[in-house]
Amino acid sequence: MPNIIEITDFNAPELDVYARLTENQLVNRADPANALFIAESPNVIHRALDAGCIPVSLLLERKHIEGQARSIIERCGELPVYTGPLSVLTELTGFPLTRGVLCAMRRPVPPPAEEICKNARRIAVLENVMNPTNLGAIFRSAAALNMDAILLTPACTDALYRRCVRVSMGTVFQIPWTYLEGSWPEAGMALLRRLGFRTAALALRDDTIPIDDPRLLQEPLLAVLLGTEGDGLADSTIASCDYSVKIPMSHGVDSLNVAAASAVAFYQLCKPV
Repeated sequence: MPNIIEITDFNAPELDVYARLTENQLVNRADPANALFIAESPNVIHRALDAGCIPVSLLLERKHIEGQARSIIERCGELPVYTGPLSVLTELTGFPLTRGVLCAMRRPVPPPAEEICKNARRIAVLENVMNPTNLGAIFRSAAALNMDAILLTPACTDALYRRCVRVSMGTVFQIPWTYLEGSWPEAGMALLRRLGFRTAALALRDDTIPIDDPRLLQEPLLAVLLGTEGDGLADSTIASCDYSVKIPMSHGVDSLNVAAASAVAFYQLCKPV
């Protein structure tokens, strides 16, 4: 039986997760067992539920109770469902809700890198990618273009930030990912070598091979490394890689946005041999 609760008090503490807690507060590093994230839109929430994420409560526009949120409410059992008209929800959260549905969920514990790479053939390694929009777009491209896993360096933005989850269209719950532990690039590159991966750094340098070089497709296990917005990969990271790879440019364009570059690289490097 759904537990529908009409919003009457904007200051109710149970609404803090939607209205007052920052992204960093949701992460709750001091108490990881109670860390949360927000999934937005019915498709994203369904994908999170399919991945085993545990819902805590829902916030949705009243008209969606018997509409596009009905199946979500059924899946969430007796959890609180806070509701009201769109104007009330917008005033509460400070932004218009995309498709009128939010879900607070328990933050899952990322698995070890060895676990998600065990049966992987193609993985992406993201070095210090800080923009949630870019990170979400990279996840969406990775899922769509047949990458098997994503590894994030510790300085990357949170893959479960609300904007990242939304931009990814929920693919953060479909493609395995985790954070690398220890020093980067030293410990991270050592791990990749231990797991049998050859490494290809996307870099704007003269000493590169084109991304369609046949040697790359012939690698049985390949990790594709992409760097932070603006500066790209660190020189020390590039020096540690087996290949330096460049996407050829034309019309005087010097580079692609990291999210766009990831889509080109994933498409090319996941082709069947």
